[in-house]
Amino acid sequence: MTAIRWRSVLFAPANQPALVAKLSRSAPDVVVLDLEDAVPAPNKGEARAAAIDAIVTLGAPEGAPLVAVRVNSVRTSWFDDDVSAVVAAGVGAIVVPKLESIDDVRRLHAAVTAAGATTTRAPGATPLLVAGIETARGVADARTYLADGFAACYFGAEDYVADMGGERTSSNDEVRFARGYVALAARVCGVAALDIVTADIADAERFAREATEARALGYAGKLCIHPRQVALARDAFTPTEQQVDRARRVLAAWAEANARGVGAIAFEGQLIDEPMATRARAVLSSID
Repeated sequence: MTAIRWRSVLFAPANQPALVAKLSRSAPDVVVLDLEDAVPAPNKGEARAAAIDAIVTLGAPEGAPLVAVRVNSVRTSWFDDDVSAVVAAGVGAIVVPKLESIDDVRRLHAAVTAAGATTTRAPGATPLLVAGIETARGVADARTYLADGFAACYFGAEDYVADMGGERTSSNDEVRFARGYVALAARVCGVAALDIVTADIADAERFAREATEARALGYAGKLCIHPRQVALARDAFTPTEQQVDRARRVLAAWAEANARGVGAIAFEGQLIDEPMATRARAVLSSID
């Protein structure tokens, strides 16, 4: 199986067919049909039915992005029906918002298992799970549940700040701790972390700045809410040719030094030791 890339994760409301039809055009790594925040309560059933149709359509072409659905929270009346429907439809990943505890995760696994037992889906073809970390408790307890079967997680800054009773600013100072902690928890649990939404879709500079910050923190990609953000995310989380070339030269010099029994060397004016070699390996692994 080809490893999943999470650099650009593009959302669209499942009940807006014109937007859904365009999801793949910007070539994101993952497309997400949203049944949660982007869909008003009276339209939940309509959105679920539309998502079932779109899962097949979007995932059909060769080389198509991973198709995911963001279901409603485990604490809503729509959750079980959402999971049952998208599992039966063969969705590639289920995005679950506002997870907060081991109990939430147990309910998620129970719902996925129950849905799988009533379908003809091939054995072992269970969908990937993506955790939404969007509340104060969800951030604080992230390490307690992220290792329990998740492929990725995202940090939802807007909901987090609302839950904290704070104010959202363009500086992101109010989410500095939580944003870093989610990246840390994800790394410890072996999960890919996805960075915050940039709500101002016209501000490409802000998106690029936030993506660069996220990459430095260890995030693997960024949530996108407009097709024009996809290329910006892809660029931020893909090493440049110069970075790849330097990583190769670092590792060649490092291997030669190790062969001589040397554990630290000067390379192009910089000290190179094992942590630097590890970063170089990470650069090369991200282009495989």
